[in-house]
Amino acid sequence: MAAEPGAEGPGSGGAGTGGAARAAEAALEVSWVQGFSNKNLAFVNNQTVCYPCGSYILFLDIKSKKTRAVQCQTGQVGAFAANANSQVVAFSDRKLNPLIHIYTFPELSKLTELKGDVQLDYTLLALSFTGPYLASYSSIPEFVLSVWNWQEKILLCSESQPGLTGISLSFNPMNWQQLCFVAESSVSIWRVERSKDGYHLTGHPLELPDDQGVMSPHEDLFFPPSRNDDPYYGPDLPISAIAGLEGDEAETFVPRNCIKTSVHPTAHCWTAASEIYMGCKEGYVLVIDAEQYSVSVLQEKAPPEFMQKIADVVSHIRKEGQKKKGGKPSDLQKRVLLAMAFCNEGLYAAGCEGFLNFYHIKDLQYEVKICADISQPISSLIFSPDYSSLLLVTDQGTVYSYRPVHSGEAVKLLDTSSSCFLAADFLTPGHNYCVSVTIAGEVQVWSLEDGTFLSKLSLGIEATSMACCPSSNSVAVGTQIGQICFLDVTKAEAPRVVHRIFLSKLPVLSLHYDQSGQFLIARATEGHIFILDARPSKLFQVLGYIVLEDEVLHVSIISDFENDLVEVMVLLNEAELQQAKLKIFYLSSAIRTDTDQYVNEQGMFKGTGLKREQYDLDCPLSSAVRLKNNTVYGYSTRAPFICQYCLSEENLQYRSVFSTLKKIPTKQFGSGLLCLSPNSQWLAAAAKNGVLLIYNTSTLDILAQKHCHSYQGGGIRSMVFSLDGNFILVNSENDCALVCLKWKEIKETEVEEAALYWQSLLDILNKSTSDENSVLKSMAEWKFDPESTSKSIPVTEEDGNVTNADDMTWLGQKMKKVMREETRRFANQKKELQMGIKKLRKTIQKMMHENEQVPDIEKLELREFNLDLEDQERAQAEAEEDVARARKEIEMETLSYCYLQDLIKYECWDVMCVKERSVKCFHVDFQVSNYPLKERSKEELETLEKALQSKRTETAALKAQKKNLEVDSETLSEEEEEKEEVAADGAPHCLSGSLSSQYGGNTSILYHQCDLHTKEQKLNQTILLKDIIYKVKTAFNEEFDLVVQKKEEEIARVKERNLKIQEILEQLEVQVELWEPVLTDDEMPERALTVQDSEIKAEKYLTPEEKAEAEMLAKLEGERRHAATDDERLRALDDMMGGVLEIRREDILKLDIPPPSFLSRPEDLWTEEEKKIFDEYEKNVKELNEGKEEYRQFLRNEWNKIEVSIKETTQNFDEIVRKLSEKKLKTDMVIYQEELKILNLIYTLLLDEELDCREAGLHKFLTKKKKEKVKGARKILAAKYGVEASMGPYKDALHEGQNLELGFIKQFADLSGNLLEELLQLYKQRPETPRKETLLDTANPYVKESAEDYQDALSLLMKAMDELDSPEHMPSGLNQSMWKRFCLARRNKIKNEELVKGKILALGEMKACHQRRVEENEQMKSELENTFQELTRLKEEKMKLQQNVIVQFLLKQGQVELGSTRIPDYSDAVLIDRRVVEELNCSLAAQGEKKITAMVEYKDFSKGIIQLEWEHKKMKMQIQDLKEKARDIVILPISKNCQLFLTMQNYDTHMSQHLAGMEQSLGVMDKLHKKNVKNHQKKVRELKKCIHLKEQANYELSLQLKEMLVSVSERMHIFKAADTRDISEENTRQRYQEILKQKYLRDLIREQEKQLTILQLETEAWKPGTHQVV
Repeated sequence: MAAEPGAEGPGSGGAGTGGAARAAEAALEVSWVQGFSNKNLAFVNNQTVCYPCGSYILFLDIKSKKTRAVQCQTGQVGAFAANANSQVVAFSDRKLNPLIHIYTFPELSKLTELKGDVQLDYTLLALSFTGPYLASYSSIPEFVLSVWNWQEKILLCSESQPGLTGISLSFNPMNWQQLCFVAESSVSIWRVERSKDGYHLTGHPLELPDDQGVMSPHEDLFFPPSRNDDPYYGPDLPISAIAGLEGDEAETFVPRNCIKTSVHPTAHCWTAASEIYMGCKEGYVLVIDAEQYSVSVLQEKAPPEFMQKIADVVSHIRKEGQKKKGGKPSDLQKRVLLAMAFCNEGLYAAGCEGFLNFYHIKDLQYEVKICADISQPISSLIFSPDYSSLLLVTDQGTVYSYRPVHSGEAVKLLDTSSSCFLAADFLTPGHNYCVSVTIAGEVQVWSLEDGTFLSKLSLGIEATSMACCPSSNSVAVGTQIGQICFLDVTKAEAPRVVHRIFLSKLPVLSLHYDQSGQFLIARATEGHIFILDARPSKLFQVLGYIVLEDEVLHVSIISDFENDLVEVMVLLNEAELQQAKLKIFYLSSAIRTDTDQYVNEQGMFKGTGLKREQYDLDCPLSSAVRLKNNTVYGYSTRAPFICQYCLSEENLQYRSVFSTLKKIPTKQFGSGLLCLSPNSQWLAAAAKNGVLLIYNTSTLDILAQKHCHSYQGGGIRSMVFSLDGNFILVNSENDCALVCLKWKEIKETEVEEAALYWQSLLDILNKSTSDENSVLKSMAEWKFDPESTSKSIPVTEEDGNVTNADDMTWLGQKMKKVMREETRRFANQKKELQMGIKKLRKTIQKMMHENEQVPDIEKLELREFNLDLEDQERAQAEAEEDVARARKEIEMETLSYCYLQDLIKYECWDVMCVKERSVKCFHVDFQVSNYPLKERSKEELETLEKALQSKRTETAALKAQKKNLEVDSETLSEEEEEKEEVAADGAPHCLSGSLSSQYGGNTSILYHQCDLHTKEQKLNQTILLKDIIYKVKTAFNEEFDLVVQKKEEEIARVKERNLKIQEILEQLEVQVELWEPVLTDDEMPERALTVQDSEIKAEKYLTPEEKAEAEMLAKLEGERRHAATDDERLRALDDMMGGVLEIRREDILKLDIPPPSFLSRPEDLWTEEEKKIFDEYEKNVKELNEGKEEYRQFLRNEWNKIEVSIKETTQNFDEIVRKLSEKKLKTDMVIYQEELKILNLIYTLLLDEELDCREAGLHKFLTKKKKEKVKGARKILAAKYGVEASMGPYKDALHEGQNLELGFIKQFADLSGNLLEELLQLYKQRPETPRKETLLDTANPYVKESAEDYQDALSLLMKAMDELDSPEHMPSGLNQSMWKRFCLARRNKIKNEELVKGKILALGEMKACHQRRVEENEQMKSELENTFQELTRLKEEKMKLQQNVIVQFLLKQGQVELGSTRIPDYSDAVLIDRRVVEELNCSLAAQGEKKITAMVEYKDFSKGIIQLEWEHKKMKMQIQDLKEKARDIVILPISKNCQLFLTMQNYDTHMSQHLAGMEQSLGVMDKLHKKNVKNHQKKVRELKKCIHLKEQANYELSLQLKEMLVSVSERMHIFKAADTRDISEENTRQRYQEILKQKYLRDLIREQEKQLTILQLETEAWKPGTHQVV
């Protein structure tokens, strides 16, 4: 496939300019392009489909499967469209100021280019079904819908839709002047209107149903249809005015609760009746009338019962199949249509379920029929131009063909992948086939000659790399999970997986074969490089691996056939040093035979096993290749340069970093990639711009360049040369295109050198290729389940063979084997070490135990017993780090809490000039809180002063105005004095609306409620009301502070009295808990800001310094106390006089009379004097005890008095708190009254602002509509002028037609009458209306009866006239010259008629356009009129609102009763005197009592009537019951028992006697039964004995019978052997008698067994009967 003729150069420049660049561009040509982007697919004729792929438009022949391509030279293909009728393709490029290119098919030549004002990109293109019209839609920033005439390159019209992203665009096939534009959640019908030579686009957005499929009527929120004006709440305004919006925002504003989620369109198609069928994500099918702009939801018709059962079975099978595949089962009942196609029979649609459904639609119902099942999500449906086949395009890139006429299965037409290509390579020998792999793991095989798709194999795993083996037809594919899959491609039509190796869990980034096909180099992440044997005969054995210190960026391999070496060069990433590092290691063939010599036990190559070299380069590189002469080319990452280096061991000895020898600029951008041809003659360079450059490696001249991919597609991902150098495969990063390039112009010497090298290489490879391919063919196909990849992955052993170990890689197996070997080798040493450690542990534990027993001075620290000090230090360091981290986290958390505390404290405490606190009662759980107040700011005070000044000014102005009206000053002064007296007395509180004047508020500064009309007055009133509220709160707070102060005084008094009580209790030696009131936290809120030590439960942490200081302070305090108590004078006073200098009354309780000393002796030994002393002692003791008791009583009385006084004072304080609470309640009421005023004022201000906003919005809307009306008037004039201008040519054409008829009659007037009559008939004869060849197929639903274009219709008609102008139709008698003149005149007449038809059509369109403009103008007039009416009504409402102010009245409680919480309507209320209402209420109450009395009497009388009726009814029912009982007695049947019961007097005695007789009979029967049972049991025992005897006899007889049978058999043998027939008759007779006897005995036994069974049954039957009788 060649590029398009006359193509321009690439968008980003190459290395050369001018002629050299053009020559380099012409050196390469595109051989073929393959890929599938799954964007768009369209027919260009009946056999060819086209679709965009990267920078190409691919044309696929359905029958031959051949592909052609057109390249977009300026970058990636953007929007795309095709038309099979015109056989043209339109697409846009993706660049700044993009163009639209129009190409024709099959020439693939460019017809034209369209350039508009779009800056960035086109998102949608659509071609009209007929006519040269194209529609385009651009993205950010324009969002412009444009309609073009692409033949004349004219932009007909355009319209902007800001912020609307389109997903599809289509013309009406029956009328190109209608377009359907579909966005994510909206649909619009656009109409192209023509007026003379001008075109206009008019859009009609459609109202879609909500996500539940319900069509809700459109609600105009800017002009609400209904109003509910309230006299209190004001007029009903739209939400936009309430939100404060104006202009366009007010018209389009929709509140969040009113926003309804509409359906999301997915696909649509036009019908022949100009209707649109549309599918939605929600599963609904819509039908849109493009003429009426209406939307309806189609409902599925209920299928028959058997069809529903079949559908349920199919749905169940489908779900089970999806479950087995691991997918989520989809609901077949809810079909989400992603593609639609219309035909004469009906509608075809498909979606995610993979079914092709046929919809038979009738009215608003449809029936569904499943036509095909491809089990893949279908993204688009396309009918061929002749409607003979339907293409089904899937998301995976597969294309199916379905023929509706045959109604068969869908046939797979194209089986590619929609995933991006990852890599591509040539199969050996490199000139027949090539292989590619996608990111999704699909491997494709292509024919190299023409790019024909041969086969595909899906691995089911994400691929990361691929390479083809030169020594066999095997392909290696690396995966993301660390596997390498080996494919057998000996049969290109049937590739298969023959082996898998699980190297490691690291992704395989790239795979490389050496040219001899001996080794496979696998590059993985983390610097791992694996080396495998590339031969299938060795099962692709893993030889070993190398781990490098840095990440590997690129690998380059050179095969040295002379020395049998493979040189591998790797490029390492040195990002920190801004340098590049190269490492080269050499692989010999001996590695494959003697692996153990080069590889250690872990599978890693030994340091001495491979020869290695390292080179440091001065420039960081992204890719590098090496030639055989040690020349290295690298692509720099700093700038777009190719750097040349020369590496040698001599230079390596004295040079640390190699410098660049030469830099070749590439004029590319992005990271670059280098690739070397097999013969090392050519160097290919590519980057992100998608340009491929090929250099000569010896001269570094550019041989060729090709812009095969684009920057938008990510540039070039990989490239590879074929072995013969004739082809180059290039694939991009993201655009899903695989491009095959071939040489077009190249020197013959270079071709010969490449062919010679290829031939020599084939000679080397042919030695092993056939053998390896035969082994490859014999290998069994690998069976692998992709679903089990994550669970169990087969891995390889040492030789590469696969085992079934779960998650065990080759690297893991090597490590496991080494560990197993080491464990086995060092098992004894390990055991010895464990024993030694145990012994050492016991010794250390013993030492630690001994250490605990020694004195503290001899003890060692625990850390000294640690043997591993390093581990201990490490553990301590880790612990310290954890502690530091935890401490830091705690500190940060504490800091955040402190900040939050400070913030809350500032907002709720610091800024308050009056803190919130409470005062509680002493004896009742009740409290009263104050009003917390913030200190008024300077701005608030200034605002208050301005409001006061404004009020004073207005008052002064009002007085001056009254003076000007010449009102008597004395009268005025009297009125003012009366008002002031009334305000001072507080009489008219009902008019002021609150009681704030009684609670500290000054209401004289307020406006009168009836005088608040202006906005300034209302604002000032709110400020003054807030000031009154502040003053009311301040007044209450002052009183509250007094109460708090009084409580503190009361608490102090209680404490003083408690001290007295405590002294009394001490004297009385009584322990009683005293009530001592304290202030709570609510009363002292500042306590919450400080934390007491008693509140902290945890022990306080003290540093050693703090501990020492605390101990010193405690010691000093103890010494001070000891010094204070150790006083000699105090001790002497305490010893002599009890610590006091004089005796007080209180000390009487401490007094005690010492007893006489002689009390220790008996009374008999006392003297008289001692007795007198004893009597006196007793008298004194008695007097002292009486004094003590008297004093105790005095103390108790004093105690009771103090407690009573405490209780009285605290109760009095509680009464004060109660009164304060009542005042607080009234103060709250006053505050609420003032706040209610403020709320009313704020509401009126808010309503006033809403009205202003609404008025401004209406004015802007009115201005906008006026401008639109002016534009509409201009359009009407233009349309009118167009109609008038077209009317003249139309009349001229009619007049010319009449002249032609008259001229025809005059021209042939000399002919005879019959001949003239015949000519007139032929003159009026017309051929049948011709049609285009493309529209002859009746299967096309969009066929029209005549061509739309005038020139096309005329040319077709002239072709049809050739048949009528033939001489066969010439009348007889007419010569040839006259016939020619007649034919010419008829042709002129026909041309005139066609011209008139065209003029009529154009004139009709212009009239229709003019009529629509007139209708739009009338609609605009009605909208303007409605807007004026709305403005007038709004002004009236605003005036009414200013005059009808809200007045708050203060009424006494209990006088107004409301039926509900809603404020009633007082619009017609009247204020009257209270006494009138009370008198009316009294009269109403009296009348009500009279009515109640009458109702009670009526109720009692009615109750009596009802009672009598009930008794009467009861008696009737009793009579009926008695009659029925008598009837039952008459017909009652009487038995003998009943007669006996009725006749016998002692019926109970008779029954008892009867029962006694029955019991006696039962007893007799029981005895008899027992006797019979015993007899039967005796008989049974006898029978059992007989049976036993018979059994023994039978057993003996059976033994005899056996012996007899043996003897008989022996005799028979003897008889037969002797062959004698003489038998003794006597023996025979005896034997016969014995047989008869045995038979008789058997019969007898059988009869006895039957009798025994019968007896047993009778016995069992007797047993339950006996129990029942008992």
